[in-house]
Amino acid sequence: MANSKSRIWELDALRGVCILCVIVVHFLFDLSFFGGFHLTLPAWYVFIQEYGGAIFVLLSGCCATLGTRSVRRGCIVFAAGMLITGVTYGMYRLGMSGADVVVKFGVLHLLGVCMILYPIFKKLPPAALAGLGIIIAVTGFAIRGVIVPQRWLFPLGLVYEGFMSSDYFPLFPQLGYFFIGAAIGKTVYREKKTLLPGTFGKTPLARFFCWCGRQSLFIYLLHQPIVYGLLELVLALQP
Repeated sequence: MANSKSRIWELDALRGVCILCVIVVHFLFDLSFFGGFHLTLPAWYVFIQEYGGAIFVLLSGCCATLGTRSVRRGCIVFAAGMLITGVTYGMYRLGMSGADVVVKFGVLHLLGVCMILYPIFKKLPPAALAGLGIIIAVTGFAIRGVIVPQRWLFPLGLVYEGFMSSDYFPLFPQLGYFFIGAAIGKTVYREKKTLLPGTFGKTPLARFFCWCGRQSLFIYLLHQPIVYGLLELVLALQP
């Protein structure tokens, strides 16, 4: 989506819904993990926790077919992921948390790499992209849980003994989801026009979700410190 005039509102809105769901899930997780609250988590929470990441990666692949400067955007997103790695590693080294809080290859690392790699494959027809995506996804499930001695292969989905990461999105199978999303984008949005041209996209609710979607990177970077601060406030108000 190259500019504000040509943006497809329903994709921005869906991305906004996804990022808001991430905030809710992380807040509930923090209440349980850091706050010690024993929560009975609803079915929608379990669904988002299990499949929300895959939906977001699919959506990102779809959007990659509509924009330009994929490599530049990918480098920015990957750098944001490395910033999170640095912050979480600093928390661990300062004794503020355990080693399991360090993010070693999270969703931003993944999306950054996917955006950087996409130009190599973007000329493939949708069927070939989808087929490649399915192969990568199936391979990812096949190697899940495989332990290898090499400590540098974890971005691919091959982990070493004792590997921990609080947010982990390996290229296998996640790159497959990205390519499947790109195939959907090249097919469904080949005209690069909205499929929902009605008036709902101009309503305050839709505009709010669209704004969240456009600012999803910044919201993702800022939401966890805010959520953690709110948690500290909740704990401080406890009798």
